[in-house]
Amino acid sequence: MQQLQLKGRVVADGLLFPEGPIALPDGSVLVAEIRGARLVKVHADGRKDVVAELGGGPNGAALGPDGHVYVCNNGGFSWRTDDGFSRPTGAAADYRGGSIQRVNLTTGAVQTLYTHCDNMPLHGPNDIVFDAEGGFWFTDFGKAFDDRIMRGAVYYASADGSFIRRAAQHLLTPNGVGLSPDGRTLYVSETESSRLWSYPVVGRGELALQPWPSPNGGELVHGLPGYQRFDSLAVEEGGNVCVATLVRGGISVFSPAGDLLEFHAAPEGYCTNICFGGPDRRTAFITLSGYGQLFAAEWPRAGLPLAA
Repeated sequence: MQQLQLKGRVVADGLLFPEGPIALPDGSVLVAEIRGARLVKVHADGRKDVVAELGGGPNGAALGPDGHVYVCNNGGFSWRTDDGFSRPTGAAADYRGGSIQRVNLTTGAVQTLYTHCDNMPLHGPNDIVFDAEGGFWFTDFGKAFDDRIMRGAVYYASADGSFIRRAAQHLLTPNGVGLSPDGRTLYVSETESSRLWSYPVVGRGELALQPWPSPNGGELVHGLPGYQRFDSLAVEEGGNVCVATLVRGGISVFSPAGDLLEFHAAPEGYCTNICFGGPDRRTAFITLSGYGQLFAAEWPRAGLPLAA
């Protein structure tokens, strides 16, 4: 395993716990500010424009085939800040559940598409990826309280708000989600277990689930030792899975076979998400959320072009 240091620059700072980066063709990047409860456009020169006020806790985001942005809203966190470093500590005092929202980038209009599946509320939608058919997979992280943790799940939904299906359940804090280059494998990272799972995609919103002793129907790709925590992920064009890794702070790169190939160390421990952009998709835009920064790093390989 190669130990590497991220090389690049801070594009913008002063963001309120940024997450869900989306690289746009004009060189700008959209980020969801979880603490700011809004969608923000960061220009290449570092200027910031508020696109939409979302409320709650906007987390992962993706550009849909209709040109709108789809946002996983976790319902909001409570916060602690020490010496300019912020971190979530639990559910917000006014937490009422999670949702999937759609944002019109032209008007800033926000529409709530989903709050429930089969009469069960969404607890904390976290990350999202579109497939080639125009639907999307998303993780529901669950929600943590002082005395309990609501377990999470993986869902599939249509972009028009007409269909949602729970595809895998009994996950412990599912966070990042991504598809293999051929669209036939779904990857899911769990935060508190620091495990990366894979699921064969066998139909629209359908996953082939492994029997017991798999705790959630997934096949284990890799689990990190010691105290490390996984956050969101992105997939390279060649199939490697790049997982933002908390505590240690950086990006862990895994082969589809489960080998830990590289670790790219970040400037802080709350390295939460990664997306690829630039003309050759070899710029990694990484959210360093504790200190509120968007970082642009040189990446050794091209990222996967996302379906949209």
